[in-house]
Amino acid sequence: MNLFAVLMLAGGILYLDSFRLRLLEQRQSQLQAGAFLVAISIENDSPADLRRQMAAASIQTGTRIRIYDRSGERIFDSWALTGPTYRLRDPQTEPWQFRAARTLDRIIEGAGGADPIPYLDLGAPDRRQTFAEAETALRTGRPASGLRRAPDRTPMIYAASPLPNGDVLTMSTNARDITEVVRDERQTLFFIFLGVVGLSMLVSSFLARTIVRPLRRLALAAQRVRLGRSREVTVPRFKKRRDEIGELARSLSDMTAALRMRIDATEAFAADVAHELKNPLASLRSAVEGLGNVTDAALRGELLAIVKDDVARIDRLISDISHASRLDAELSRAMFTPVDLGDMAHALVALYEERGLDRGLRILMEAPESGGAIVMGDDSRLAQVAGNLLDNALSFSPEGGAVRLRVARTGERVRLIVEDDGPGIPSGAEEKIFGRFYSERPEAEGFGQHSGLGLAIARAIVEAHDGTLVAGRATAGTGARLEAVFPAIAA
Repeated sequence: MNLFAVLMLAGGILYLDSFRLRLLEQRQSQLQAGAFLVAISIENDSPADLRRQMAAASIQTGTRIRIYDRSGERIFDSWALTGPTYRLRDPQTEPWQFRAARTLDRIIEGAGGADPIPYLDLGAPDRRQTFAEAETALRTGRPASGLRRAPDRTPMIYAASPLPNGDVLTMSTNARDITEVVRDERQTLFFIFLGVVGLSMLVSSFLARTIVRPLRRLALAAQRVRLGRSREVTVPRFKKRRDEIGELARSLSDMTAALRMRIDATEAFAADVAHELKNPLASLRSAVEGLGNVTDAALRGELLAIVKDDVARIDRLISDISHASRLDAELSRAMFTPVDLGDMAHALVALYEERGLDRGLRILMEAPESGGAIVMGDDSRLAQVAGNLLDNALSFSPEGGAVRLRVARTGERVRLIVEDDGPGIPSGAEEKIFGRFYSERPEAEGFGQHSGLGLAIARAIVEAHDGTLVAGRATAGTGARLEAVFPAIAA
């Protein structure tokens, strides 16, 4: 804005200078034509008529008319009859404002690159030879004109036209009005410039208050977050702003809150990992220390079995922890495609039956025909969700029990439901079971056979697919019910 005001002022000043030059050229042409017309009109006049006509023309046009004979001597001067029709001002007696205006005129004309105009020599003799345009008119036989500056830098315009008898007629005038018009317009332009500068300062202040300062606050907060100080950083939300900066502030605030949650989750996950690894490591260390003190073969065999189980448990924990830690990154890179959950469930159940189910367990499945339960997602991750839910249900089902897997579409949702005949979920633990390393296993099951990450991983995958995973009581019996709900798409 400030640059625009300066450019506007510079452009306006240069335009006014070109406007001044055009006015001078136009006035020169007019005076030259006037001199030619006067010269024609007096060709056959008597001396008395000539003097009367010259005096009238001088008063009417505000000019000084002079005639020079062949030798260059002045033989007629209209001012001798009418008195001066214009007056030249002494710059030494003018107020300081005029001196300042003349200085500004010089600067602008110099900046505009205008050709210099010679000053009028008031001390030169009043002869034809003093005026170059008169000499040119006499030599060429055609009217000519020229420019000079008065002592106060106002333009003096001269025009000359040859007479048939060899004399030369000259007309001169002081075009002070052109200088005054240009100065008035320049003053108006300066006031406009001041107004634009004031407006630009107000706009700049407004922009600084409404854009620059809020952005600086957001940048400072983001910088502190980048330096690892996210815990004590409060990112302004600008709740009253409904523009893009307000949206940016709230997005940054939400992002910072999500980052804090992620940091907290990472810290909690690291603490949980350390805690979960300590138990098998402590058991392993006790068994190894006991091996050095036990000589009984049967007891040593039991200790070696404990060592083997603990190593297997640690291996399982590390594998599950590795999968869980990579889950978010892999889901962010996954390419979602249409997946038929019904077909996927059929294939998964067939795979389980092919491998064989322990303890006489069965999987009862209900799913729509192909194309009836399509969602957008990663097929391998969705299969992992169904597999984790089935594994969990099978582990809790009693011998000879059944696990029910049902896929159904209701409206704009596709539901994947797994129910078992186990003891069910303890009251108040419906959300706890989705926590990392949560384990509430059947008493008959050996300790440490599950890492407690299966349901946590399943919920993370479901939520990455814009779905929900909830737990509850089975519709029949006392078993558990796990239900994953996904947005459906058209077949």
